[in-house]
Amino acid sequence: TSASAFAVSGQAQKSANAQYGLRGVPARDSAASTSSGSWVSATAVAATAAVTAAAIPHRQRRAANKLAGATSVAAPSVVPNANMPKLSQAKVIVCAGLGEKLEGRKLRVAVIGGGPAGASAAETLAIGGCETYLIERKLDNCKPCGGAIPLCMVGEFDLPQELIDRRVRKMTMISPTNKEVQIGSTLADDEYIGMVRREVLDSYMRDRAGEKGATLINGLFMGMTLPQTKNGSYVLTYNDLGDAVSGKGTKKTLEVDVVIGADGANSRVAKEIEAGDYEYAIAFQERMRIDDEKMEYYKERAEMYVGDDVSPDFYAWVFPKYDHVAVGTGTVVDKKGIQKYQQGIRDRAEPRIRGGEIIRVEAHPIPEHPRPWRTKDRVTLVGDAAGYVTKCSGEGIYFAAKSGRMCAEEIVEASENGTRMVTQDDLMVYIRKFDSKYGPTYFVLDALQKLFYTSDPARESFVDLCEEKYVQKVTFDSYLYKTVQGNDPIGDLKLLGKTVSSLWENNFGKKREMQTLS
Repeated sequence: TSASAFAVSGQAQKSANAQYGLRGVPARDSAASTSSGSWVSATAVAATAAVTAAAIPHRQRRAANKLAGATSVAAPSVVPNANMPKLSQAKVIVCAGLGEKLEGRKLRVAVIGGGPAGASAAETLAIGGCETYLIERKLDNCKPCGGAIPLCMVGEFDLPQELIDRRVRKMTMISPTNKEVQIGSTLADDEYIGMVRREVLDSYMRDRAGEKGATLINGLFMGMTLPQTKNGSYVLTYNDLGDAVSGKGTKKTLEVDVVIGADGANSRVAKEIEAGDYEYAIAFQERMRIDDEKMEYYKERAEMYVGDDVSPDFYAWVFPKYDHVAVGTGTVVDKKGIQKYQQGIRDRAEPRIRGGEIIRVEAHPIPEHPRPWRTKDRVTLVGDAAGYVTKCSGEGIYFAAKSGRMCAEEIVEASENGTRMVTQDDLMVYIRKFDSKYGPTYFVLDALQKLFYTSDPARESFVDLCEEKYVQKVTFDSYLYKTVQGNDPIGDLKLLGKTVSSLWENNFGKKREMQTLS
């Protein structure tokens, strides 16, 4: 959302790409350990974030991309799945320099989890000629998610316009004292942030993967047996819920060559490969139906609230949906207090949601950084299972779908459209490319969350900065198109000066009076 405002440029990615991918950031007490009076350290982070965003030249980013293998890859041709022999007829032929040739069958890939990450991976794999299975336990899943998607995702993933409930062209930023800043004036007439319902988006993407050739299984993944030989099969165990009686499924097994874990923050696949833990946030959201007059206010508008009363280290939101609004918040440092913060956003937004009827309540963990390991042998992770949610903005839908597609593209290419076995090295190509392309964004947003979400004075400064047209333009351009924006040295230096002065004023100046929302 609008917190992406300051993800304006890249940071030369540190050589943290361990053998299995980007190392996860150690657990920390970020917001809890930073006092509101720690102006010196806050200014240091501000300077680091702003100067870093401004100082990375294009040639340096190109060099980093080259080292990490982030080159454009032509789309592989598609090999049809027709006339596939039985598995019992399969043979393996060794081919020097490539994965072993599969004779009599195609590469078998199981994707666990049917959200945007899993559905995108399954679709790409099926189109690319792999024998693809997509296992999802809850086909009507409603993840507590703000549901914001960037404009580029609509075109890049060929999403129909009817999936988009609302087209947000106005974002209202609301400070701890209820100072309101309206942003969105820099948008062109055809630009917007799309608001979707996850149950609608996810279902569409899963069904499309099925239409392209993936086998959809309504089942609960229980575990897997690892291969006993170099190119042996993974044997997956799952409860098939497609013909469940009294809620009980049928235990079944499935043999595959590759496993993609797209099963969310509590990933069972990650546990199976001992991918390591990560810090996570709890997101809580209420779907609320409000009267038509109030709903008209949110027709093209979303709201973002900051303050200790709504979250000690994140933000709260009111986002428009089809015929209702989503009201929610999240926190890492005080998960047990989530109900208190939800009441906080209800109270702050009360003038605009008064009389609303709660029609659904949702809660879900959200990862705070990539897992320590994301690939092991022929198993890899994508989306929330890998930890691909940005700090500061909490954005994850686009990065989930993108990681699923990037992973699948590498499998299709390395397997030559499903005709060869793949290796851990093949899967690591996807990890390196993803880290090279999006690592800088994660770095900058992490620094900004540590700066602006640590105290109410810092949050007041955050909202102050959103008044700047330069910030607004860079915000939307960077968010909508997922490309590095900015690199205006003069503009970045002015932003740095404004940041320092605003932090000084809000930490040491006269305390602002609480305002009343209209």
